[in-house]
Amino acid sequence: MISGVLRGQGRPVAAAAAGGAVGALARWTVGLGLPAAPGTFPLGTFLINVVGCLAIGALVEVLTTRPSNPLLRPFLATGVLGGFTTFSTYAVDVAHLLLAGHPGTGLLYLAGTLLAALAATWAGRGAVRWFR
Repeated sequence: MISGVLRGQGRPVAAAAAGGAVGALARWTVGLGLPAAPGTFPLGTFLINVVGCLAIGALVEVLTTRPSNPLLRPFLATGVLGGFTTFSTYAVDVAHLLLAGHPGTGLLYLAGTLLAALAATWAGRGAVRWFR
């Protein structure tokens, strides 16, 4: 069944996988540079997600308004930026903060990341529209 779904999708799947490797490596590098001590606000993961959402917003605006190579979106949006952003780590960070007795920091991080990521996506799209 899966092979039937993926039939003819080899190039986009390969593009997304290659981009995902690039994005995950970039995320790992940023995470090394901005580690969070236990019980503190995970600034590195916060910045990764917000910057990634800003870039996704801008990229989607560009790719939906101009003709481009059909492999750009799977490589850049799904791959690079999907591999760079890390909402699974965000969820684990929230759980760790709450379970370690830091509910204020955990709830601030939970709401702050969500709001900042949404605002960044909107801002990325708006910036592209403004520059046109």
